[in-house]
Amino acid sequence: MKILYLDLSMGVAGDMLMGALVSLLGEKEQQEFLGELNEAGIPGVTVKIVDDKKCGIVGKHVEVKINGKTEVSEDVHGHHNEHECHNGHECHEEHKHEHGHYEEHNHEHEHHHASMAEITDIINSLRVSKSVKREIRNVYKRIADAESKVHGTEVCNIHFHEVGMMDALADITGCAMLFEMLDADEIAASSINTGYGQVKCAHGILPVPAPATALLLRDIPCYSGSIEGELCTPTGAALVGNYVNQFCGMPFMKIDNIGYGTGSKDFSSANVVRAILGESASLEESSAELEDIHKSNSEKNNAEDIIVEMNCNLDDMTGEEIGYVTGLLMESGAKDVYTIPITAKKGRPGVILGVLCKPEDRERLAEIIFMHTTTTGIRYTEKKRMLMERHSEVVHTEYGDVNVKVSEGYGARKIKPEYEDLKRIAGEKNAALQDIRENIYKINNQK
Repeated sequence: MKILYLDLSMGVAGDMLMGALVSLLGEKEQQEFLGELNEAGIPGVTVKIVDDKKCGIVGKHVEVKINGKTEVSEDVHGHHNEHECHNGHECHEEHKHEHGHYEEHNHEHEHHHASMAEITDIINSLRVSKSVKREIRNVYKRIADAESKVHGTEVCNIHFHEVGMMDALADITGCAMLFEMLDADEIAASSINTGYGQVKCAHGILPVPAPATALLLRDIPCYSGSIEGELCTPTGAALVGNYVNQFCGMPFMKIDNIGYGTGSKDFSSANVVRAILGESASLEESSAELEDIHKSNSEKNNAEDIIVEMNCNLDDMTGEEIGYVTGLLMESGAKDVYTIPITAKKGRPGVILGVLCKPEDRERLAEIIFMHTTTTGIRYTEKKRMLMERHSEVVHTEYGDVNVKVSEGYGARKIKPEYEDLKRIAGEKNAALQDIRENIYKINNQK
């Protein structure tokens, strides 16, 4: 059985997903796909796929031109993205690029908007299969439904801004075509990293994930991570919601191919969507694995993995310097970073700097330790680690909805409310943090 797994640990946008999926094809298939997409009849659109590199990883980057010019996709403009509807308002002149870039645009032409009916007419006219058209319409329906709820209006009144509209249609069409070409029996994905912070739009400053994106992410495991910026766009969220069957760790599979789709901005972590295509190892293992995939988060198996622990002694650095390298290591992919007070040589006070990381990240994180601390040696060991399966849930309390982190396995279930939600609700409802927390635990115990 063919399995497609999407690693969304750096978020997801339409062009990044398309780049990852096309990377799974052979060179000839890639060219055939590109020719079909460019001849699909998307008004004024030409698509080019180029090699790109993020943190040393080679992937594919999708370039879309409208009437021969690169048009900034609304998929990357802060809260608007390509589908945050304006409902008659002017688009803000400062647009946010893919995952955090800003670029100034002077609009000398009048802004136009397209209704959902007009978008549907364009989709129906495309020279693609009926099944691809159906999936494109399904993705747009998800987006329009979310927009209508955000703006408090009927779906028929939703209008999409002209700027970036064809760019977004190209991303969605390309992804729909690729999902059909790959023809996976099962599509699974990791939790989605949304990023955190705020984004600027014509209506003001809004939180990440943007309002429509947040609605599109309902029932999808997601988290804010440690990178400031908008990592998940409405197009990305809608595509994942439309195609992914289950959200879980990578299934047991024999890997046939791996593809990477790159974003525009550079971070300390590789700004890519990774797609993994493979087959179940055997009929018996396939049945067991697919049964596990279809279990709810609360029924997942116990898990184990290998973790690397690195540590070194430091007795000649300031607290500010140690704090800086601690933050840098976490941003660079360390699972955890800690310090332990010690008495060092000649009775000097010092600390043990400890780092937990994946085996493949050891050398990269060691380079950071050597560069930003005074140590000349690092001790490390590989250890087996027993893990509880983790995911996110929303608990509906008498005070409002609260996001909680849920850990399950080895006969135990633990929950931890998100502090930012507790703090927000405490301020809004003039309630004590402890009262809100106890209400959450009470509801959890009733499950």
